[in-house]
Amino acid sequence: DGKIAEVAEQNQLVASHPEEDVFDAQGQYVMPGNICAHTHFYGAYSRGMAIPGKPAADFPEILEKLWWPLDKSLSYDDIRYSALVCLADAIRHGTTTLIDHHASPNAIDGSLDVIAQAVEQAGLRADLCYEVTDRDGQEKAMAGIKENARFIQRVQQAGRSKLSAHFGLHASLTLSDETLEACRKELPSDGFGFHIHVAEHPVDEYDAMAKSGTHVVDRLQKFGILGPRSIAVHAVHIDAREVSLLAQSQTWVTHQPRSNMNNAVGLPAVEAMLRAGIRVGLGNDGFSNAMWEDWKAAYLGHKLLHRDPRRMSATDVAQMAIYNNAALARQSFGLEKLGEIAPGAEADLIFVEYHPYTELTPDNLPWHMIFGFHESMISGTMVAGQFLMKDRKLLTLDLEDISEHTIELSRKAWERFQKRSVG
Repeated sequence: DGKIAEVAEQNQLVASHPEEDVFDAQGQYVMPGNICAHTHFYGAYSRGMAIPGKPAADFPEILEKLWWPLDKSLSYDDIRYSALVCLADAIRHGTTTLIDHHASPNAIDGSLDVIAQAVEQAGLRADLCYEVTDRDGQEKAMAGIKENARFIQRVQQAGRSKLSAHFGLHASLTLSDETLEACRKELPSDGFGFHIHVAEHPVDEYDAMAKSGTHVVDRLQKFGILGPRSIAVHAVHIDAREVSLLAQSQTWVTHQPRSNMNNAVGLPAVEAMLRAGIRVGLGNDGFSNAMWEDWKAAYLGHKLLHRDPRRMSATDVAQMAIYNNAALARQSFGLEKLGEIAPGAEADLIFVEYHPYTELTPDNLPWHMIFGFHESMISGTMVAGQFLMKDRKLLTLDLEDISEHTIELSRKAWERFQKRSVG
């Protein structure tokens, strides 16, 4: 039933279960699948896209020149195929569970069902939400609220499955008091939390101070957005008081180092957050679903930021990427065991052709993963006991067909993007 039934020596298992099919891993390492704590499937269409005019000078300009015109350019077909290419990428790179944050202001109603259908076709696990924002007017803000509430109800009715949900919010800087209050009223009292970007750039803090006389995290606490099931994404520019509030409320924080460096927003005080008791996970913010790349970016980026090679131990990276991500996924999907190889755990596994030329031990494994592991070594991906990729061949998705459709759709989306950007 999609779970690991028994773990033992090979000869013992074969003798105990003579009728079972046997897959020969041929000396590969068998590991729990990677988990991504925050991503954006719809961002797939941004790859290689030209942005008109002068290059964006800071993150607010990146939002205005790239992301907000792009999300307005998406159709339902775009939503489906941007999800499919990201899901195929995840399977190929050994990422078996993803927490997505979606936006498509001109295709809101039913957009999460479109993504869910792609997830079900791929065979992966995904937690979905829609980004509520006031930047497109009250009518679309209400439509976003309804889409979150509707999809959460669908997840509740379906019970345990490979789909889960959060209530999506863009960021404090694009949300009024009235909209935050409306979102809080729509969230079910048990089992679900919010998924929101927090202080990715200082502009979010200054906006919160102008609106409420306090900082972002304080403002979110006031409206009941924080909590043990809510996810605060980035948290780059928060102060010590906000760190304390996140810890006290048991709110999750996710770190996206490749994105933070690309947007030149800085890096959050992850080590301090971990010491404060905050459960910090690792996401990719729409970059490739090769999560080991974010391991490496986190490990190296914080050393460079502080000019100190002692900063950001590989064990801290592993704590975020393995243990905290797994705990977040277990909570989100209502699972007892995920992200481990043990009896009763979900059979979400990857097969890795890694041939170490130095000793590999439990103690030095995180350093091997950062300096030795590469996503090209992943030959197989399994979710709930089903191979989604075997011997590097995708079994649930036709990547060639998906890519062909996506290229054609992206051309049209880019044309709409250009018109919006010029306008």
